[in-house]
Amino acid sequence: MALSKEQIAQRISREIRDGYYVNLGIGIPTLVANYIPQGINVVLQSENGLLGMGPFPYEGEEDPDLINAGKQTITTLPGSAIFDSALSFGMIRSQKVNLTILGAMEVSENGDIANWKIPGKMVKGMGGAMDLVASAKNIIVAMQHVNKAGESKLLPECTLPLTGVKCVKKIVTELAVLEVLPAGGFKLLERAPGVSVEEIKNATAGKLIVEGEIPEMVITSVG
Repeated sequence: MALSKEQIAQRISREIRDGYYVNLGIGIPTLVANYIPQGINVVLQSENGLLGMGPFPYEGEEDPDLINAGKQTITTLPGSAIFDSALSFGMIRSQKVNLTILGAMEVSENGDIANWKIPGKMVKGMGGAMDLVASAKNIIVAMQHVNKAGESKLLPECTLPLTGVKCVKKIVTELAVLEVLPAGGFKLLERAPGVSVEEIKNATAGKLIVEGEIPEMVITSVG
């Protein structure tokens, strides 16, 4: 059973540690705010100028003045701070952010990431992704394993314009959790419930490393 976007976010939330400052990128990563484990103190940073981002608001309780970098309405937590984007990127570039969670269109087996531009399609700008991947201490990618045509997005080399080089540490898709090894290659750590190793092999164009028995992810039923 392939994971839903909410389940991908739920699995990634288990990578967050107490005391972390975490930046959530646009797309699936923003959902992670809804699954922060109880009992740990985490500060979520939004690159448009917010520390202390909370979960998404309930319907009817949205405040249009409170948005994240993806223009979605959000909530703040007690002690939140709001400031300009220059200060926000100062935090990012000075490596004050412990973990960055990003979406991606492609990731290479060396940890390169492409997530900002498809040639021939208009894009208004690269956003903050290049600053984030250049400065983050740890990067986890939340993405779909294959594109709409069924083609792998985990590749020997990225074909789209790069956002960053050799920066991705871990990937969570609807099929698997994978670690990008320093020497190159996607090491399979976990598989989605009911998904076989063979299915993951068939969906992965880059070098896939499988060692021993691969456990299933522990996921509750959401979304």
